[in-house]
Amino acid sequence: MPPTIDLTDVPTKARITAVELVGSVGLGYLGQVLSSAELMTATLGDLVRPYTDRFILSPAHYVTAVYAVGAELGLLDRKELIHYGIDGAALETIGSERTPLVDFTCGSLAQGLSVGIGYALADRLAGTGARTAVFASDGEMEEGQTWEAALFAAHHRLDTITVVLDCNNSQVDGAVSMVTTVEPVSAKWEAFGWEAVEVDGHDLEAVLGALHVDRGGKPLIIVGRSDPTAGLNAIAGLDDAHFITLGPDLVNELIVELKGRL
Repeated sequence: MPPTIDLTDVPTKARITAVELVGSVGLGYLGQVLSSAELMTATLGDLVRPYTDRFILSPAHYVTAVYAVGAELGLLDRKELIHYGIDGAALETIGSERTPLVDFTCGSLAQGLSVGIGYALADRLAGTGARTAVFASDGEMEEGQTWEAALFAAHHRLDTITVVLDCNNSQVDGAVSMVTTVEPVSAKWEAFGWEAVEVDGHDLEAVLGALHVDRGGKPLIIVGRSDPTAGLNAIAGLDDAHFITLGPDLVNELIVELKGRL
């Protein structure tokens, strides 16, 4: 079923909010929001039913995308955003056990799918009808725990699990392709028994459509190819958008450019 609200402008507005948030502390994980805004919008705006389904944010440093998209969708009070990055506030720059809107987030990467499997099995046994969404990143595919979990989910035909994978080819040590080859991504997941759909991660309609394919009783993964600069001219020359320093001038440039997309 299509989402009940118009999500068209949510990704761009969320990027603007994220620039403001990261700019307020001067530096941070902005590239993750720029790459994943459409994927996160589809996840929170269509896939996850509030107070019913499970949402696992495997890479905790993507949490600013949760705040920004959540605020645009009315899932998070925008007044809370003013506390972003302040010691003791709920809206930390890296997710934790206190993070709103998520059921679990990981400090050590690649654990999210394992936790999601635990939720899915428990919900199957309890007959809750809940779905489990696991938001993940391509760098996590370098870790063995991801693949053990993938095998387990397929073996038990946990078709209530959907992984939304942000493939932005960016991690702390550089390009994912430089650190460890993970390609072909979709073919690997299919070989492990999953239904895999690969889309342009910046095409919101394509992402939304992929969430509702016939999964044939299998767990589903959406492989979203994305750009950690989101094609923005103001940061086009960055060698690494994984962690960005944002001064006031760059904040203004990015916001003007993003508003021009609305």
